Amino acid sequence: MRNQLMRTQVDIAEIIERYSDMVYKIALSYTGNKTVAEDILQDVFIKYMTASTEFQGEEHRKAWMIRVTMNEAKKHFRSCWNKRKIPLEDIYSFEDQEKHEIFYAVMELPIQYRSIIHLYYYEELSVKEISRLTKMKENTVTSRLYRGRKLLKEILEVEYEFG
Repeated sequence: MRNQLMRTQVDIAEIIERYSDMVYKIALSYTGNKTVAEDILQDVFIKYMTASTEFQGEEHRKAWMIRVTMNEAKKHFRSCWNKRKIPLEDIYSFEDQEKHEIFYAVMELPIQYRSIIHLYYYEELSVKEISRLTKMKENTVTSRLYRGRKLLKEILEVEYEFG
């Protein structure tokens, strides 16, 4: 009976392989801390293993993973253990230096813009999907995308003397 709630080992291994990179990157975009992102990654997969949720397909499972990751990241900020900060060094390896610089500029954005920009560009979610996952109105998501892009442009212009 206990195993009815537990996922099979094969299922878990497949899901970890498929979603660990995405979960880690979302957690990192929220926290800006490699160690905390790794902790969140573990917490998300523990929740997955014990969840009784029946998924209607991969899109439902992916949405669940993103939502749980965002919730775990938010829980981290409410925790008193979030005092340590580790610089974002050697977290991503980008072949293209420009992508590397843009990623670091995105990480400088305030969280309300950074998370939306990350979900839209790095996870390739639509405004509608982001709206559903974050429980924000589509207009709010669109507005934050606009403002986030505007801030990102300003950061890049100042730091890299574009424009």
